[in-house]
Amino acid sequence: MSATTPFSYFPIVLQLLAALGFVGITMVATHFLGPKRKTKDKLINFESGIEQIGNARQPVAIKYFLTAILFVLFDVEVIFFYPYAVNFRELGWEGFLAMLMFVAFFMGGFFYIVKKGALKWED
Repeated sequence: MSATTPFSYFPIVLQLLAALGFVGITMVATHFLGPKRKTKDKLINFESGIEQIGNARQPVAIKYFLTAILFVLFDVEVIFFYPYAVNFRELGWEGFLAMLMFVAFFMGGFFYIVKKGALKWED
């Protein structure tokens, strides 16, 4: 067994410093090199090609939030496939059966939300 020394963390610290340095240099460079012309048209809010009309505090359809929550839920579930993909040979048939059960629960949830109409956008 090798002992962990502070020098063992040197590559991590070096990479962290390189990343922070890159971010800092990029922010400073864009501040100094970027254009400075601030006109009335450039200072207004602009979102996805839609002009700003009315109050932003109007109610939004719940279907947007439901779609976002379902995306996050299924996206996080897909992350659990990564450990299996890395260790599938060592896990053998037990791991394969566990993943089949996981996929079955995953698909069961997906078919449930489809049956309930959570993904239908018509009113």
